[in-house]
Amino acid sequence: GAAGEGLYLECPVYANWGCNTYWGERCYANFNLTLVDDGEIFIGSHTMIGPNVTLVATGHPVRPDLRYQGAQYSLPVHIGENVWIGANVTVLPGATIGDNAVIGANSLVTKDIPANTVAYGSPCKVIREINERDDVYYWRDRQFSERFKVKEQ
Repeated sequence: GAAGEGLYLECPVYANWGCNTYWGERCYANFNLTLVDDGEIFIGSHTMIGPNVTLVATGHPVRPDLRYQGAQYSLPVHIGENVWIGANVTVLPGATIGDNAVIGANSLVTKDIPANTVAYGSPCKVIREINERDDVYYWRDRQFSERFKVKEQ
């Protein structure tokens, strides 16, 4: 594994191994992060992770006889740069979340989520693309203060 410069993890953090998780720079994860990292988990720079999030790179077969024998599989989880994952989200094996995506609270990510989108639900699905309106409004019809407004160039 690897931890990029400026990584900040709120305790407690739980990991199967820890050595299979790769963090970019200046990432933040709130408390109760669980990393099921029997397989690899990649987290891009400047990503924020809310409380009670679980990132799962490993699963088990449907057949009980195989589970009884200890069979499991691992598929990497890829989280892009500048991603925001809300509270109580679970990301399942093989999922990729694109750069700048926002994953809403209580979502179950079972498949790839494209870059520059807002997605939520169980299963998680794209609700909309991030657009110019997001430069003016931070939530519903609440506008940014002058301090945070995008400056014309």
